[in-house]
Order: sequence, then C-alpha cells, then structure tokens
Amino acid sequence: MHYHLWADMMVFLHAAFVLFVLFGGVAVLRWRRLAWLHLPAAIWGMLIELGGWICPLTYLENHFRRLGGEVGYGGTFIEQYIEPILYPLGLTRHTQLLFGLSVLLLNLAIYARFWRYRQK
Repeated sequence: MHYHLWADMMVFLHAAFVLFVLFGGVAVLRWRRLAWLHLPAAIWGMLIELGGWICPLTYLENHFRRLGGEVGYGGTFIEQYIEPILYPLGLTRHTQLLFGLSVLLLNLAIYARFWRYRQK
C-alpha cells in the first residue's frame, strides 16, 4: 500500500494544524466566524504543549510508517523539511512550556484586539 504517503499526509496535516494554532488568530481578525474553529484548536495546541502530551496525529503518523515497513524517516520533502520543525532535536519540557505559553500569549493578544474591534 501507500502507507508512507499517508504518513507524509499526517505530517503535512500536523504542520498545517500547528500553523493554524499559532497564526489562525490573525485570520480571525479578517474572518470572525473562524474563531469557532481557531479557539478550540488554540486551546488544544496549548494544552498539548503545557501538558507535555503527544498529539494524536503523531501516533497516527507512526502507525502508518510501521504499516509501510518503515523504521525511521526516509528522505521525502516533508520528512526532510517539515518534521524537524514539528519534532526538533533536543525538545525539552522547558521548551514545550515556552511553546505553550507563546501560543497562549499570542492568541490572547489577537483575541483582545478582536473583541475590542467587535465592541466598536
């Protein structure tokens, strides 16, 4: 089967989700209804980082890799350039806490502006 493609798709989806968590609030300033998707995503992303948990997309990706007979990562574009961003070497609990707090503070600032604008 094409399990390696499904695994790559999970990495791509994971990267898109991370970008949406980090910067989706900016899109909310333009498209207000997007807040209904972004707020739960941002809370989930923050909780994953602050809780030190592993995102289910990671488990799904690894499942597809195992089904495809892969032990480690190969040399696809996604694996080469996106995975090091999602899974940096030397990721520590302290770094995870910084990521989680960054998501929280960035989104608090964006949503504060959003609600101020909405009240006017």
